[in-house]
Amino acid sequence: MTEQWVAGFRSAVISPYEQIKLSEPRGFAGQTVRQPLRLAGGGERLRVRLSNRYGREPLVIGAARIAVRKAGDEIVPETDTGLRFSGEAEVTVPAGGELVGDPVELAVTAGTELMLSLYLPSETGLATYSHMPMETAFVADGNLASAAGLPDAERVEARFYVTGVDVLAPEGTAVAVAFGDSWFEGVGSTPDTHRRSVDFLNARLERGWTVNQGISGNRLLTDEIGEHALARFERDALEVPGVTHILVHFGINDLGLPGMAGLPPATAEDLIAGFTELARRAHAAGLRILAATIGPYAGAVYPGISTPEGLATRRRVNEWIRTGGVFDAVFDAARAVEDPADPDFIRPGYDGGDGMHLNDDGARAMAESLDLRHLRL
Repeated sequence: MTEQWVAGFRSAVISPYEQIKLSEPRGFAGQTVRQPLRLAGGGERLRVRLSNRYGREPLVIGAARIAVRKAGDEIVPETDTGLRFSGEAEVTVPAGGELVGDPVELAVTAGTELMLSLYLPSETGLATYSHMPMETAFVADGNLASAAGLPDAERVEARFYVTGVDVLAPEGTAVAVAFGDSWFEGVGSTPDTHRRSVDFLNARLERGWTVNQGISGNRLLTDEIGEHALARFERDALEVPGVTHILVHFGINDLGLPGMAGLPPATAEDLIAGFTELARRAHAAGLRILAATIGPYAGAVYPGISTPEGLATRRRVNEWIRTGGVFDAVFDAARAVEDPADPDFIRPGYDGGDGMHLNDDGARAMAESLDLRHLRL
């Protein structure tokens, strides 16, 4: 049987030096960072991807190890395996650099929870990170990369330096990329329970899987929290190994975040042009692209987010998404989670608590709005 490397897990990263921060960036020195990575799909071997893309200092990795998670900060010791990079156990990643680890003989399946342990002996500077993954990392002093547990570890809700795990899977394995904002990354869902919309979607799939490249606060058109969608599309979607389909959800942050600074929202014309360009690039790469309608956010508790102008633009762009014919398919996430009495608001039972994000039930409803016949994994 012929096999190929495909993405089994992904984590989109941002710079710690951005002006707007939804979580506090940090660095490390003489510490072990242990973080859970739940695989969307499996294979007989794996390789880990690390990134110092936004670092301003070289990143020294004194030790890197991967193991199956037991519970909490604990690993299954007999699965603990050292990682190497071009044969080296200790490696320095230059500022702006990225690494793909050597293949590891460790069979994994969809839903396997791995623990990646990195010992960082030197001052790292602020870390390239995924800022709101709804997963808890563990940080302990010293080199404890191979320790069975980290009982005195600091708990941090972020993910550092890792951008993915590739798995060696049968040729033809289909992978969808959920490319978007917090409605994919999972803000509003219960941390450490895997109840993001992408998790619920994967539970529905009988073959193939979806990896999560959502960035909370990310915008379609403008750099602010993460590089904007058009800028990161090639790296975070088109270049993902094994990708066959791309799912997109953008727009809320283009319409809402400008209001926090007293600026007007993006125009319908600009959003439509941006979505059209994403579709053009996906089709040029031979991929299918499915678009979600822009979710409701009129109840956002954050000052300046909800404006009549932005909400009117949302309605106009959503009608274009539904009827424009640019995408291979549409999943109407907005209608799936809106309040029937006032469709600009999230249905109360689906509201994550801030009027702008989905709770676990809302994330499930978003996932169920996608007709799997269109995904055809």
